[in-house]
Amino acid sequence: MSSQAVASLQSEVSRLRHELTTVKVESETTATEPTLFVGQYLVERLVQLGITKMFGVPGDFNLGFLDFVEDHPKIDWVGDCNELNASYAADGYARVNEGKLGVVLTTFGVGELSAMNGIAGAFSEHIPVLHLVGVPSTSQQKAKPMLHHTLGDGRYDAYLKASEQFTIAQAVLNNKDTAAYEIDRILTECLVMARPVYLMLPTDIAYERIPAGRLRTPLSVEPPENDPEVEEFVLDEIIKLVEQAERDVIILVDACAIRHDVKKELDVLIKHTGFPVYSAPMGKSAVSETYERYGGIYVGDVSSEVVKQKVEAAKLILSVGGLKSDFNTGNFTYHIPTTRTIELHSDHTRVQYAGFPGIGMKRLLPKLTARLEPYKEGAFQLEVPKFQLPVPQEDDDVITHSWLWPRVSKFFKPKDIVVAETGTSSFGVLDIPFPPEAIFVSQILWGSIGWTVGATLGAAFAGLDRGLGRTILFVGDGSIQLTVQELSVMIHWKLKPIIFVLNNSGYTIERYLHGMKRKYNDISNWKWTQLLETLGGEEGKTCKSYTVRTKEELSNLLDNPAFANPEVIQLVELIMPQQDAPRALKVQAELSGKTNRYVAL
Repeated sequence: MSSQAVASLQSEVSRLRHELTTVKVESETTATEPTLFVGQYLVERLVQLGITKMFGVPGDFNLGFLDFVEDHPKIDWVGDCNELNASYAADGYARVNEGKLGVVLTTFGVGELSAMNGIAGAFSEHIPVLHLVGVPSTSQQKAKPMLHHTLGDGRYDAYLKASEQFTIAQAVLNNKDTAAYEIDRILTECLVMARPVYLMLPTDIAYERIPAGRLRTPLSVEPPENDPEVEEFVLDEIIKLVEQAERDVIILVDACAIRHDVKKELDVLIKHTGFPVYSAPMGKSAVSETYERYGGIYVGDVSSEVVKQKVEAAKLILSVGGLKSDFNTGNFTYHIPTTRTIELHSDHTRVQYAGFPGIGMKRLLPKLTARLEPYKEGAFQLEVPKFQLPVPQEDDDVITHSWLWPRVSKFFKPKDIVVAETGTSSFGVLDIPFPPEAIFVSQILWGSIGWTVGATLGAAFAGLDRGLGRTILFVGDGSIQLTVQELSVMIHWKLKPIIFVLNNSGYTIERYLHGMKRKYNDISNWKWTQLLETLGGEEGKTCKSYTVRTKEELSNLLDNPAFANPEVIQLVELIMPQQDAPRALKVQAELSGKTNRYVAL
């Protein structure tokens, strides 16, 4: 049986236990038990889960439900400029609000299809997002008239079928008697599996009354228990390998350590064992990069030479939450044999070639820490390279990537949220250390350009929820043109992100992949410092814009206390050479080119 099948069965068992508790509570209700509308029930469940923002676009099939959202004192409706941006925002909100989900509301057909790219990206990268869709009434769905927003052929389930490809679970609320159960099931699945879910809310069902009693039973979103006998066997096998490795063990942290909420357990593991720690690109910021036993980013052949040597020479690698995509592994150039690898995942564990479905890392890590703690003294004898990248001394004043990234790293503060667009920005930040409790946000696997602008909106809201620091976006001039409208929403809500637009006249990552001098990689240049005013800001009052062309100009700006502690949204246009790129991007592009080479036949 596959790991996912076992995980689904375990989740179902957990849901059934929760349902038994709920039924018991409901059986104790009286005839005077209060009722509420189905739409209100859904909003209350979201509020119970700590959700403060809902993203989306109003449409005729979700307007009635939106009344419930707008009238609730603990959740805000964030109207976005389009559904794609809204799905990106919900994704960014969930990433920063670790352990919580993002919510995007769209209307039937035209709205939900516009959001689907964002939902697919969330699925790809293990992000819990509820895609809530307002749909025609149950009577219309049965009669199948040629309604607007349909395909005109009576297939009212066409969009549901499409969503099944990009969501872990789906529900159609076509019966008020099961609506509360279905809402609970979908929300639980979303959080436990850390994947998007899809919920259809017909206009009439939203206004059906149901008992409120279920709300007294909080949703159980803890992962299922591991089988104790199998878990003990796995622990024994891991300890045997640690002994055989003569304690020459490293820990390699990746994306799912963040996505599946094991950062706290991981922190205890690394502090109580002392084993050297490295991170894959998607796992950046899962571990404090100022921790003395942290050595930097491992990306296969894209890694720095010292990190590559340390990781690949280790006798045993404990991988936590691995997600082995091309850009996350240096185009699959990991030189780590399976015989030297232990993999901990949310729903299974692998010890060398042996797989153990249903043994999840959330439950396993505390027990593994206790078993590994006696090896701490030996672990501290293993040398760890210092993760640093000094600002280079260059002969000219041109803003190059080799200078930019180590320079802006000096600008970062603890608890900053750093959002990096796919391409030059996401590769540029890999080699620089973040301060304590800073959060890295990027879409390295799905890689939809423009994603970061919507994600920055959601991340900024989540940062306010969590009491974090500044939200800082690095985005290319080509990428921001896809989703730029969302800056107007940031202005409307008085958010204060710092946005660095890398103006290098086009799609740099694509130039390095293919067509360095081709016109299709060029873009129209915008008047960037006029953009915030065009989108609703007032320069100098509700927004500030800058253009910097030299190292000196940028350094002076970064050192300006008023800029570094923003009171309004700020946009900085960085003029950079067209064909310059970070070291890691150049190496990755060369590796990708070998496997995706265009050859004329």
